[in-house]
Amino acid sequence: MEFTVKKDELLRELALIQGIVERKNTIPILANVLIEAREESLELAATDLDVGLKCKVPATVQKPGALTLSAKKLYEIVRAVSQSDIHIKALENSWATIESGRSFFKMVGLGKEEFPSLAEPPSEGFISVPGAVLSELINKTSFAITADDNRYFLNGARLELTESDIRMVATDGHRLAYMSIKRANQDSGDACVIVPKKTLLELVKILGDEEQPVDFAQGENHLFFRIGERLLVSKRVDDQFPAYDKVLPQGNDKTVICDREALAGAIRRVSLLANERSRAVRFGIESGRLEVSSQSPELGEAKESIEAGYDGEEIQIGFNGQYLLDFLNAANTAKIRFELKDDSSQGLLRPADDGDERDYRYVVMPMRL
Repeated sequence: MEFTVKKDELLRELALIQGIVERKNTIPILANVLIEAREESLELAATDLDVGLKCKVPATVQKPGALTLSAKKLYEIVRAVSQSDIHIKALENSWATIESGRSFFKMVGLGKEEFPSLAEPPSEGFISVPGAVLSELINKTSFAITADDNRYFLNGARLELTESDIRMVATDGHRLAYMSIKRANQDSGDACVIVPKKTLLELVKILGDEEQPVDFAQGENHLFFRIGERLLVSKRVDDQFPAYDKVLPQGNDKTVICDREALAGAIRRVSLLANERSRAVRFGIESGRLEVSSQSPELGEAKESIEAGYDGEEIQIGFNGQYLLDFLNAANTAKIRFELKDDSSQGLLRPADDGDERDYRYVVMPMRL
């Protein structure tokens, strides 16, 4: 194998692969990227056995072939060289040379035969989803995915494609993030799957700021996301996601409207003296005013008031401050709407000016204080 490739084009794909490769290095080959030189392009592949990525790079191929090299070290070398052209040549026993200008490197690799094969996508059944829509859904909900690996059916988000909208729901049992966006093309297919968290985060990286469509398909054991010349392959989670529609509160009749940045700032400052384990903050809500406070025997107490649109009876209720900040940081709106029922029922937050195209809701369980 021998080829010449442009630095910037190779670097861009190797940067995406860094999030895919296995970091723990329990299986050495999983730390490598598979490089296959064919005709006028390279095909790169990486996997951790749960998530895999294939991508293509234009290249001048002098001799077709394949081998694997350390994904991290190859990325560091390509990033470090100063010249735009990089020449890579395979040697005996899976070694390879890398040359660029006056720089010369010789790396040891592993044979292609040791690299696990990635699942092949179906030939049909792909559903097209706007990339910007998918990125927004992930960014607005993925923070609520559980960090508990034992609850693997919650270690992902539920993606639903219906005739009328695209939905994503994530929960860890203490809070739930839900977002729905209306579909422009209502005849492009339906689906309902749980997408693992790592897959979602890698999707956002691949999409970046580019407004390109994502073609999505399901296999028997895998999910496939095709973005241009890139293919993201993920193991699917086959389990029952909680009935989230029963969690979304319907009877929260006390509405508080306040400035998002003012509320986030108050919670952030008051949380400095909150209990470090529970992160509990108290909300004292009365006509025209919302007071955020915290108290810890070891640290002390703090409180701060902000203006709020509210004219009901006084309410005292506690929440995990970090859970609230996660939503406030994700919500891209000037004002937020806080809907409450009483001090022992879940609170519902949403943008105050969501419009007709989007339905963004965040449910958080109260805390005893």
